[in-house]
Amino acid sequence: MVAAAAAFSLIAVAGVTALPTSEAEASTSSFGDFTLASFSTTVEPTPVVSLSGTDEISTAVRTALADADAALAASVEVSSQVDASGLDLGDTDTDIDTDALEDAADRLTASLDLPAPLLPGIAEQVADAVSAVEKRVDAVRTDLEAAQKAEAERLAAEAEAQRIAEEEAAAAAAAEAEAEAAEAAASTGSSSASAAPSRPAGVYTPAGDAQSIAYGMLGGYGWGDDQFGCLVELWNKESGWNSQAYNASSGAYGIPQALPGSKMASAGADWETNAATQISWGLGYIAGRYGSPCGAWQHSQSVGWY
Repeated sequence: MVAAAAAFSLIAVAGVTALPTSEAEASTSSFGDFTLASFSTTVEPTPVVSLSGTDEISTAVRTALADADAALAASVEVSSQVDASGLDLGDTDTDIDTDALEDAADRLTASLDLPAPLLPGIAEQVADAVSAVEKRVDAVRTDLEAAQKAEAERLAAEAEAQRIAEEEAAAAAAAEAEAEAAEAAASTGSSSASAAPSRPAGVYTPAGDAQSIAYGMLGGYGWGDDQFGCLVELWNKESGWNSQAYNASSGAYGIPQALPGSKMASAGADWETNAATQISWGLGYIAGRYGSPCGAWQHSQSVGWY
């Protein structure tokens, strides 16, 4: 009996299934013949993880793998953005090492057929690797955004400097033209300057005060009556010789349709209401850019503006 009990215990510990239940095996020992009854047992399998399961371990594994995919995608995206920007991020290291995360995610994926209790530790390793990659991604993205902001500010400053330079150049050209006109007018003598201007031949006779003012200024630029017809056509097209004409779509203003209208301030503070101030600026602009009203009119006919 003692020997039979010991033999039974040994078989049970070793996890061995004895003879079929329908048979019995005789055994002989120093205690004599005895019969060992056969037995069988059923071992329940340890549960495995299911990626569609709702248990705690399955959920943790599924979350870890999803977070790993998202972190890897974010690292690729921010690296591509840095390359596409072409910006110098200074001392920032833009390399994002994802080797540890990829290895951990691969180990977790390869372990899905292991018993479920073994997986939480591997899932935690994936979570730690995800956190490290996310921190690097955030650091690179922050430096990239700072570099993009600095570049935008630099470009805006350059554009503003260019705009100011162009306005100053235009104002200087208008002032120079005006000074030359005044000098030419002074050289003709005060009597001729005060005399009523002669009327040009043909249909181009000054109509209204604005055209009369413009006609009177032509001589100061050395232009003859032939230029007056071109000037009439040009400013008929632009404003109809209306000193308060305003183009809502472009912002151009006044008889010469200066863009912006404030440019005419170089000819006088009353540029918004005084036709003479607007005409003075307009003639100076034409002289500086096209040489004559007919040159400006030819350009306007060619491209639609002057």
